[in-house]
Amino acid sequence: MLIDGYENDPLVAAEELLALPGFWAAYLLWMCQTEENVWFGADEADTDTAYEALTDEERRPVFRIPFADNHSVVIVVRNFTDDLGTEYLVSHPEWDRHGYLATIDGHQAGPGLSWQELTHIAGTPDPEAPGIHAPHTRLLLLLPALGDRNLPTDAATLIGDALVQAGIDQDMAPVLADALLRDHPLWEPAEWALPSPSPLSGTQQHFPGILYCDETGSPRCGIRLAQGITREQSDRPARALGTWPTP
Repeated sequence: MLIDGYENDPLVAAEELLALPGFWAAYLLWMCQTEENVWFGADEADTDTAYEALTDEERRPVFRIPFADNHSVVIVVRNFTDDLGTEYLVSHPEWDRHGYLATIDGHQAGPGLSWQELTHIAGTPDPEAPGIHAPHTRLLLLLPALGDRNLPTDAATLIGDALVQAGIDQDMAPVLADALLRDHPLWEPAEWALPSPSPLSGTQQHFPGILYCDETGSPRCGIRLAQGITREQSDRPARALGTWPTP
């Protein structure tokens, strides 16, 4: 597996890690501002085993989330000894470079997805491409990149349903969903909107159709989703992300 910028790293497809009993606790617990692993129905030993697999310094786990028109979100767990973090990237075979959505580490960058984009990507898997296709799994894997000030009233219900499908106890899921959505530990919720025809001073001219984030710490504030892509290449993710209707 090759990703631009990670050519010399031992990247490995990580879908098999999803089967570990403590995976969701290891992956999402930090967002809940609690150490109560019982919320995920995983004991401490299972959570530790999953965390060790996620952070193995000899490999860089990659979760592939293919969506419409050959686009993919690629989640890379960056296991450097002194620089542990997770990158949320978007890619397409015709692009020379990937686009950045968010970074989870000590120098975080985000948010990287609106609720509209999160749910659209989760619900539009490409069955012909390798990677993760179950909508509930895609939704939970992408959740750390979310930051949206205007969540719908049923957001917690959708996250709760996804948690139940992932094996979380039905009684625990609603409380856990609320905790996951309540306060992101790394950034504030953002406003998302289509860019205006005239960008603010110091920002890049946007191609139309892809949402703009107003949080200055986001890779999607004043910067195109991916650098070096053409207007036509930008129009395609505008449809793939659900911003524009598919013709």
